[in-house]
Amino acid sequence: MSLKRGGGSLEGPPGKADMRAQSSESATGSRVTGKTTGAPGGDDERWTLIIRPKRKWLDINLAEIIHYRDLIRLFVSRDFVSVYKQTILGPLWFVLSPLFTTIVYTVVFNGLAKIPTDGVPPTLFYYGGTMMWGYFSTSLTTAADIFTGNSALFGKVYFPRLTVPIAKALYNLLTVAIQLATLAAFYLYYALTGSPVRPTALALCFPLVLIQVAAIGTGFGMVVSALTTRYRDLRQLVGFGVTLWMYATPIVYPLSQVPEKYRWAMVFNPVTAPIEVFRAGFYGVPGPSALLVLTSIGATAVLLFVGLVLFGRNERTFVDVV
Repeated sequence: MSLKRGGGSLEGPPGKADMRAQSSESATGSRVTGKTTGAPGGDDERWTLIIRPKRKWLDINLAEIIHYRDLIRLFVSRDFVSVYKQTILGPLWFVLSPLFTTIVYTVVFNGLAKIPTDGVPPTLFYYGGTMMWGYFSTSLTTAADIFTGNSALFGKVYFPRLTVPIAKALYNLLTVAIQLATLAAFYLYYALTGSPVRPTALALCFPLVLIQVAAIGTGFGMVVSALTTRYRDLRQLVGFGVTLWMYATPIVYPLSQVPEKYRWAMVFNPVTAPIEVFRAGFYGVPGPSALLVLTSIGATAVLLFVGLVLFGRNERTFVDVV
């Protein structure tokens, strides 16, 4: 007995199990597959796995995702090994990449352009901003490539498709954890040398900041992923768009340096608020306004909802398109 990909029909010699499966599908609209217990064709035969099609706009089975938690761990391990396998420095690139970027930003924007950093040492200012932006941009780009990058796997076996973006977000979180340890070393050095940076109560919101940044990147990435299955040329715009988005976000400059007549535009950038909350919590600089924070949270919820809806609708038919 086998299950057709996409169609959900059962093939094999007709028997009681087939009749029960067909009856179940006609009565409830569900498609059934799985192992059985007992003698084949016997009265004690039972299905152990029931796969039903998604009919709602937002149909997320959390119990099923938890059931596949080992698969999520496997995906995280696969991504880590595939990226740093047969490399000389391995995971050190987690630290070296933002560190080199920080050096360039310090020389160009602080040394040549003379852009102030609100009293924060340039190394801390640019390294923290690069770390947070890297987390966002990587979450976006990896989520944008979910369907096209995993089409062969998705077309062969069933598993909850949401396990892939969840695994990508956890892998990116591992990167942030390593980079955060480096930032802590820089922070300790400047604190011991008399720098005015001091943590505030907003530092306790850092886990929530990470969740929001991941939600923005993953939500927007899933929207792009659903569109790129039909319009491949949109993939060319992702890298270019992320670069432009970075310069529209206070990464290489503080929000205080944005002129008042242009500051209203920052309200439409949902990444601005979590970046500023991060700096206010760890560096003690003035935090963002309540309007900016609330607008960012609202935009995050909308992006994540739209991304999940499009992701769920696209996973039904993308095998026939990709």
